[in-house]
Amino acid sequence: MVRNVASVMAELEPEDFYLLSGVEQGMRFSEWVNREKLPELSGLTPEEVDYRLDRCATRELVDRKTIQYEGYTLTAEGYDALALRTFSERDTIEGVGAPLGVGKESDVLEVQSYTPLALKFHREGYTEFREVTRQRDYTADNHHVSWLYTARKAAEREYDALEALFPEVSVPRPIDQSRHAIVMGKFEGVELDRTRLPDEQAVGVLDLILREIAAAYAAGYVHADMSEYNVAVSESGVTVFDWPQSVGTDHENARELLARDVENLVSYFERKYPSHVPDLDLDAVSESVASDEFRTVRSHVP
Repeated sequence: MVRNVASVMAELEPEDFYLLSGVEQGMRFSEWVNREKLPELSGLTPEEVDYRLDRCATRELVDRKTIQYEGYTLTAEGYDALALRTFSERDTIEGVGAPLGVGKESDVLEVQSYTPLALKFHREGYTEFREVTRQRDYTADNHHVSWLYTARKAAEREYDALEALFPEVSVPRPIDQSRHAIVMGKFEGVELDRTRLPDEQAVGVLDLILREIAAAYAAGYVHADMSEYNVAVSESGVTVFDWPQSVGTDHENARELLARDVENLVSYFERKYPSHVPDLDLDAVSESVASDEFRTVRSHVP
C-alpha cells in the first residue's frame, strides 16, 4: 500500500517541489533520471539539488539507483505530493483525510473541502514497475513508457468520462484532475458486492443499474469493466463508478464490451439471487440497452 503523503506536505518547501517536478520531467525519457541533468530540469543549482534530493529521499518521495549513472525516480508518494500541491494551489482541497478504499489500481481518500469530496490516486502501472525494478538492471531506456504516463492517462480518461456523463448518468461528480489524481464528489451507498438486498428488490436494483448503463451508452460511453465492485447502492439509488477503462460508443468493440458488461451484471444477480432473477435473453437485454429502450429485465425472459 502506498503511504498517505499528506502528513509530510507541510514540511515541504517550494524548492522541494522544483526538484520533484524536475524528476517528473526527466521521467518522460527515462525511468531513472541522471542526477547530472537535475539542475537543468529543476532550475536549481547543483548544490541545491543535492540538498533537496536528501530531503525528498528521507521523506520517501524519490528513490535512488546506481546503474551506469546515479539515477533518481519519483515514488508514488512523490507523484502524489505533486498532485496535492496542484490541487492546493487551485483551492480545490484544504486537506486529506481517512482512506475510503484501497485497490490494486487506485487509492481513494476523503478530502477536507467546502463539501464532501473524495480524492482518487490512480496506480495503474506502478505495481508492475515495482516488480520489474526488482527483476532487472536498468540501462538505457530506448522504449520507455513511464508508469507516471500510464497512471495519468487512466486519470484523464476517467475524468473525461465523468465530465461527459454527469449529471445525466449517476456517476461521481467530477471536480478537478491533476496528473494521476481525480477529485470527485463523495457518493453515498455501499458497494454492490457487500450488499445483501431484500430478495424482492433484486430485479429492481438490476434494472436501475442497467438503465444507467443505457444512459451512458446514449451519451456515448461504454463502461467496459462493469462488475459488482464498481456499483454503489443506497436508499436514493445507484452510482456507477470506476470509469478509467471506458471507451466511446464509436470504438470498434463497443457493442461487444457493452454485451460483456450486461452479462457480468446479470450473472452476478443470477448467482446471488437465483430464485428471484429469471433466466434472461442476454442478447435482447444488451440490444435494448444499446438502443436506449431498456425498461426492465422482465421484458426479456425467453
